[in-house]
Amino acid sequence: MSHSHEGHDHAPKITSDNQRKVLIAFFITFAFMIVEVIGGLLSGSLALIADAGHMVTDAAALALAYAAFHFGKRAADERRTFGYLRFEVIAGLMNAIALFAILVWITIEAIDRFRNPGEVLAGPMLIVATIGLIVNVAVFWILTRGDSEHVNIKGAVLHVLGDLLGSVGTIIAAIVIYYTGWTPIDPILSVFVCLLILRSAWALLRNSMHILLEGAPANASPEEIEQHLQTTIPGIANVRHVHVWMITSGRALATLHVLPQADADPRLLVKAVQAELAKKFDIEHSTIAIDWPDMATDDCCLGTNSNGEHEHSHDHGDHDHSDHDHGVHAHNHEGHKH
Repeated sequence: MSHSHEGHDHAPKITSDNQRKVLIAFFITFAFMIVEVIGGLLSGSLALIADAGHMVTDAAALALAYAAFHFGKRAADERRTFGYLRFEVIAGLMNAIALFAILVWITIEAIDRFRNPGEVLAGPMLIVATIGLIVNVAVFWILTRGDSEHVNIKGAVLHVLGDLLGSVGTIIAAIVIYYTGWTPIDPILSVFVCLLILRSAWALLRNSMHILLEGAPANASPEEIEQHLQTTIPGIANVRHVHVWMITSGRALATLHVLPQADADPRLLVKAVQAELAKKFDIEHSTIAIDWPDMATDDCCLGTNSNGEHEHSHDHGDHDHSDHDHGVHAHNHEGHKH
């Protein structure tokens, strides 16, 4: 079996510039979120409070990005063989649950405002919303300077773009109230902002649960990997027991069995498979077992459905990758059972 770390390590590709600008953007966003809450309470604007709720999602996204940078630097140890990369996913799940609670509260408040409209001070509302728009533009500018292709940076930028729309909506509501006195526009716009939050919260919940359930990346299903390897790499007679999962967002790992053809060199075959997995599917860490002819009918016991048929489901909670030396490790286990 080959257990490869060639050409990669288990720490995210971190630059101090990314980490610094995420931290700056977080403090700016979090500080103005507090200002919006205070402004919303003083002006009586539910739209401002809802926009502050949306800024919570921005601040949380930035905090998660920073946490991924910070905790990702910690090396794996004997107890946590994958390091602390799952911290980001667990925090994301908790954040999503909190966001749904905020949504419920804002929706209940909006319904009450429709039934019992209250006074809204359009002037303070407009001032705070305008400052919010400027803050979001500034945060967007900070995040898009330099390396904006990092997965954590891109996620944070999407959050800020959504909040820009929320700020624009609040400004429109303030202008309408100022010139017409029609206060129902305030809860209407707060519901609109809730829909923006709902989209972000649902995506965060879905992605977090998918990773915690050891889901495969969107671009690397077991079937796709099997077909691609068999049609691309010479010397492969069969590919089976493919299990692919994510340890955190953008960090894919895989285990699989390959049956070499009679004239193929197993060591060269393993290296070719590892290289192709990294190139085609961005799988940076792969564990490949060599099947010998007398093992070709060995069944995988890790996932069966109610009919006893094999499925590609794999719980890697007990999968021990304890050897985290960052060189190349080739271990041939003849007669190995999966």
